Amino acid sequence: MAEMKPGAILRRTAILALAQGAMLACAVAEENLPRADAGRLESRIVELGHFGANPEGGVSRVAFSDADIAGREYVKSLMRGAGLEVRVDTAGNIIGRRDGDEPGLPTIMTGSHIDSVPKGGNYDGDAGVLGAIEVAELLRAHAIATRHPFEFVVFTDEEGGTVGSQAMAGRLPASAFDVVSHSGLTIGDGIRALGGDPARIVEARRPQGSLAAFVELHIEQGAILAESGIDLGVVEGIVGIRWWDVTVEGVANHAGTTPMDRRRDALVTAAELALAANRIASTTPGTQVATVGRISAEPGAPNVIPGRVTMSLEIRDLDAGKMESVFRAVEAEARRIAAARGTSIHFDEVELALTPAPTDERLRVVVESAAASLGLSYRRMPSGAGHDAQDMAHVAPMGMIFVPSQGGISHAPQEYTTPADLANGVDVLLRTLLAIDRGALGAGQPAARASD
Repeated sequence: MAEMKPGAILRRTAILALAQGAMLACAVAEENLPRADAGRLESRIVELGHFGANPEGGVSRVAFSDADIAGREYVKSLMRGAGLEVRVDTAGNIIGRRDGDEPGLPTIMTGSHIDSVPKGGNYDGDAGVLGAIEVAELLRAHAIATRHPFEFVVFTDEEGGTVGSQAMAGRLPASAFDVVSHSGLTIGDGIRALGGDPARIVEARRPQGSLAAFVELHIEQGAILAESGIDLGVVEGIVGIRWWDVTVEGVANHAGTTPMDRRRDALVTAAELALAANRIASTTPGTQVATVGRISAEPGAPNVIPGRVTMSLEIRDLDAGKMESVFRAVEAEARRIAAARGTSIHFDEVELALTPAPTDERLRVVVESAAASLGLSYRRMPSGAGHDAQDMAHVAPMGMIFVPSQGGISHAPQEYTTPADLANGVDVLLRTLLAIDRGALGAGQPAARASD
């Protein structure tokens, strides 16, 4: 028999691990496991929505606010009611723990966040937190024993920069503590208000190997699932995000006395650049997106030709190389536009860029197998929004489950997921976590990426 090359051995090992995961997921699903209580989930969504409720029907439960603190106390009470041991780590993350039967095994973790954007909705983050607690309720009520310990987490300040999950991954920079949050508190003071301790933030870090897996249930925040009539999204990965502050320099001059052919208009240059970025992202093959979301002209008077413009540029994609190539194309077009307009364009990249985070292929297969066993339809899809799972991918194999968002609306009061759709997501989450507990990822096996 010919000797197998290392690459072939790795691929074969990955395939075997995927097959094992699928079989275990199916076996778990056939055990007549309990189903989520859709009514209980919906009533808890409504109850949590009271904290920070605004007249439009959504919430303004920004991190570290009184509403956030009150909502966290409500969630703690639900965790305790589900039989979990509850604590707050030094980053302010709430962690509800359920011990396993085999001491020494790594923890299986699930959860999300409950903080919102200003005038946000009631499902972004909440669905993952209350769905995780529903899993804990089902495990307790039906006396389901697990080998691994399970932890159910509420991350701190996801909307302000995934603060809690960054701390758990050991990636939160010290400079973050001085950033002023939407609550008016600095992040450092906000963490203290939640019962954390920025001076001991290192204690919140989870080293690699301490978690067997992290799985996050979340609403899609887009319209693909709802419009396609598909029950579930199996997330392929969370896109990387890069930002640039862009400065366009022209010459301010009198709007009435400067002929059109003698103008060096910074705003016209900026407008052409925004259109170029949109055209490049739209015509390049792939799923990348590019956005100019902020623009400001100076001096800002109606009778003065703008001499300076500041604007933003954001590019997102699952492939870091694709983000770079799109930016280089935008940069080349910027040089052409600037030369034609007699202006200059300068790009200054912001340091807070997020790298793409692919989900673990084995977890994708386990989620798909769990969904199929329940008769649920599913499709693989990227996440165009950032999530706590993006940071947790640096700690453990990571997976995400999407449930439909009606109308594709998110970060707004009209955000809505039906109780049945949310319950479907919880049912798949429960079976996924139990399959992991039974060894679906393969003991000691390397993560199998989509390219394997």
